[in-house]
Amino acid sequence: MGTERGRLVPACQPTVGRRQERGRPRSISLPRCARLDSLGGAGYCGGMNRRLVQALLVVAFLVAFPFRSPAPFIYRPGEGWTYEPVGGLGKWQMPRAKDQLEVAQAAFNKKAYDLAHRAAQRVVTVWPLSDYAPQAQYLVGRCYEATGKDEKAFAEYQKVLEKQPKIANYAEILQRQLTIADRFLAGKWFRLWGYIPLFPSMERTADMYDKIVKNGPYSEVAPDAQLKIGAAREKQHNYALAVKAYELAADRYNDRPKIASDALYRAGLAYKQQAQTAEYDQSTAGKAIDTFSDFKNRYPDDPRVGPTAKMIASLKDEQARGNFQIAKFYEKRKRWSGAMVYYNEVQMQDPDSPYAAEAQQRIFELKKRILPAAN
Repeated sequence: MGTERGRLVPACQPTVGRRQERGRPRSISLPRCARLDSLGGAGYCGGMNRRLVQALLVVAFLVAFPFRSPAPFIYRPGEGWTYEPVGGLGKWQMPRAKDQLEVAQAAFNKKAYDLAHRAAQRVVTVWPLSDYAPQAQYLVGRCYEATGKDEKAFAEYQKVLEKQPKIANYAEILQRQLTIADRFLAGKWFRLWGYIPLFPSMERTADMYDKIVKNGPYSEVAPDAQLKIGAAREKQHNYALAVKAYELAADRYNDRPKIASDALYRAGLAYKQQAQTAEYDQSTAGKAIDTFSDFKNRYPDDPRVGPTAKMIASLKDEQARGNFQIAKFYEKRKRWSGAMVYYNEVQMQDPDSPYAAEAQQRIFELKKRILPAAN
């Protein structure tokens, strides 16, 4: 700012002479910025001019080359945020549930899953008690499944089955749930928030199969689902829960020989696996032998009877080994009577075991120790 006869004058505003001679043009003095330039402030007004030119060029560029703005996100109470395509705001929304479901189905048929999902979800949200809500809920699940979001799809199908147990395509939905669970049993990863891959989880997979069984205990898919609960538990190395699942399948579906025989055989295998992990608990091996023996008696014509007999022999040998180890444990601690009991078990359970001969020898040696002590 400058001063002119006691008043402030803008620095770059030209000062106009107050007096003017008749017949001559009014004299105008140079702008203050010009005087600043002469004193070394040349960049001051030059910078202002450059910014003005740049702004004008930007405006001209935008006018000459218009861009399409991205489609907006629209929020609706009860529906949440939705992505609306340009020029299509609200065109997919219908005033009646029936019409809205038709929009969803048509979009799904065209594989426009995003639009189909929005339209179907709107039926569920706006008309939750209408006759069209169950089918819309099912269609939401189909959209998730079609786009690879299996966990969300399973959850949507579960909502349909829980809320509408009399829906016409109940069996089909159960089959879809089973197919999804099978993918997770095969190793598909679960996702955080439905998007970020985390890890495969047999715990969640077993829970999926359990829900399928509870949705329809005597449906066509329930026996298979019950068996696969056991398979998921075996992958966890939780053999106790695997046996429990198999035994439930054998008991509940005993009128279906294929399912019951398979369940009983798998229960024996799970017991066998568990026995191999237990060093001193040989009761599990005994349970495996009992289960395999039951399998042989119930299903003598099953082609797995031959391998089962071999596994029984192997388990008896395992029992002998386990009892022999327990006997040695007691003998090492000079508990002769306890050692004698388990060496005798080795001979009784499997006289042909390679441990039987050594057990007989140890019994003979222990008797020498025990009898003099008793006398």
